Amino acid sequence: MGYREEIESGREAFAHLIRAWHERNGWSHRVLPGLAETLGLGRIHNSQVSMLRNRKLAAPGPEVFLALGRINQWLAGAGAGAGRSEALAGQPELIEALASGCLPLRDNDGLALGCGQLLEIFVGIRQPPTAFDLRIADEEAIPLSAALAELLSGGRPWRSSRDQILAAYPAEKSQRRERFAAVMAGQRDYSSGELDSELLDLHRTLVGLGGAGAPELSADQFLEVLRQKARLQKQAGSRELAEVIRQELAAELSGP
Repeated sequence: MGYREEIESGREAFAHLIRAWHERNGWSHRVLPGLAETLGLGRIHNSQVSMLRNRKLAAPGPEVFLALGRINQWLAGAGAGAGRSEALAGQPELIEALASGCLPLRDNDGLALGCGQLLEIFVGIRQPPTAFDLRIADEEAIPLSAALAELLSGGRPWRSSRDQILAAYPAEKSQRRERFAAVMAGQRDYSSGELDSELLDLHRTLVGLGGAGAPELSADQFLEVLRQKARLQKQAGSRELAEVIRQELAAELSGP
């Protein structure tokens, strides 16, 4: 891979990283610039955050990585403690945003990424952390949603397993719970971005339901389970509906 391809690959990975960071924390574009200004950690504009998410900022200045790295390390340190509200006094929107989500970017060893590591990801000489490098494609979202619904319900009808599944789903916001229930009931599908942001809580749901070996699954392994199940569903779905109905009826009529 030449250096141009390396940089292009890095920019794509960095865009995905920033999107996943925002989506998993439920942040708007204003959160990072607000933290940078309030805490005196550097300077980054709302427009720069938006362009980074969409791969439209080709050559951000060093102050962008300085701000992002410092904010990330603050989130992993002081921002995770009891002094967070005091540091953000007079900024109720930021306090509320971090109360909803303050997950920092950590490498595969659990250490918070700093300015240098973020720059290395952007230019393609460092891989993003595995948990933030899922890259769920848009075309995968629908089959993965179907696979998720079947996996968490154990193939049982939603009506018979609804209460147990909703009790295991850890998110508390009503909007997320309603969306999750709609996906499980087959009334809608997750988008790729929604799946990415929900994946950790969906994994916790699987653990809460007693999925065998679920605690040992990493985020990418859980995603691979869903992808494999989606492939199997696609193969099974190639049969004609009428044929499936006839077989079901035959089985019922031939029973005791």
